[in-house]
Amino acid sequence: MISHEIHTLVIGAGQAGLAMGYYLKQRPDSFLLIDAGKEIGDSWRYRYNSLTLFTPRAYSSLPGLPLRGDQHGYPCKDEIADYLEGYADHYQLPIQLNTQAISLEKIKDDFFIQTSKGNYIAQNVIIATGPFQKPYIPSLSGNLSDEVLQIHSAQYTHPNQLKEGPVLVVGAGNSGLQIATELSQTHPVSLSIGKSLRMVPQKILGKSCFWWMDLLGLSEVTIDSKLGKYLKQNDPIIGTEAKPLIKQGKIKCYPRAIRLENRLVHFQDKQSCEVNNLIWATGFHSDYDWIQIPELFDSKGHPIHHRGKTPVEGFYFLGLSWQYRRSSALIYGVGKDAEYLLQFLKSQR
Repeated sequence: MISHEIHTLVIGAGQAGLAMGYYLKQRPDSFLLIDAGKEIGDSWRYRYNSLTLFTPRAYSSLPGLPLRGDQHGYPCKDEIADYLEGYADHYQLPIQLNTQAISLEKIKDDFFIQTSKGNYIAQNVIIATGPFQKPYIPSLSGNLSDEVLQIHSAQYTHPNQLKEGPVLVVGAGNSGLQIATELSQTHPVSLSIGKSLRMVPQKILGKSCFWWMDLLGLSEVTIDSKLGKYLKQNDPIIGTEAKPLIKQGKIKCYPRAIRLENRLVHFQDKQSCEVNNLIWATGFHSDYDWIQIPELFDSKGHPIHHRGKTPVEGFYFLGLSWQYRRSSALIYGVGKDAEYLLQFLKSQR
């Protein structure tokens, strides 16, 4: 099969890939974004129906093109999906959709990438697939009955999708709490919490919490600092809508789930609850098995990098959680990381 030569190949055309495309467009070198999705914005479009961002519109834009609408309001998932699609069109970024990266290896000074739509030889590769790649479900001992509906939060769309009766949401991150809050209107809901909840209001004295973070300099705190390392381990939940529901008993809280048995879930404190539905809001894990360059990863399979720059010349990551700042995996923060990487790209031969 013929291999197409390209100066820079960006794998992933979500918010990180598009931000990188914005800066690559300012250079004369050839580049291409590839993505496995059918449409730009699909990673947002297929999330649960009620999903809204916890960043207001003023903090939900990529470089160069503000998100329209009330800058103090909070956009929904479809609005963001449409914005990303419009962004790619506005800047006429070269994007090839329906293209799955199958394998990637280094050959001499270049990279050979096999995809579902042909092969590429690139001087630079930027992995912009983001932190949400494969749904993660912990391996608990025991087995639940087949009568219990089990889904990951990535598969959840609306309450009517579930069976009648009690629901347990395992995981109390932003998605877990939003889903539990929504379901508390239609189902008896319990929540399994692995560590103590820290909630921050979306607005403080009429201003977005992100406005206050900017004012206090917290937006610029980096992962290299002591404060950055602390915040990474103790990242708060944005929004307090679930707090009164927990106090009123409409969302019943349990500690970490440790065992499954028929329709029972057993918890760390020896309590148990019976469920008809179980939603795993347990996050995602990275999938880099297709990249055949061992020196890019540590013993746990995590990328080795500093601000996205790896030990392998010409190879970069973008859009990782806490890549350099808390905002690195958020729409409004990924542009700074993209601009930083631009200076390290290998020159056109």
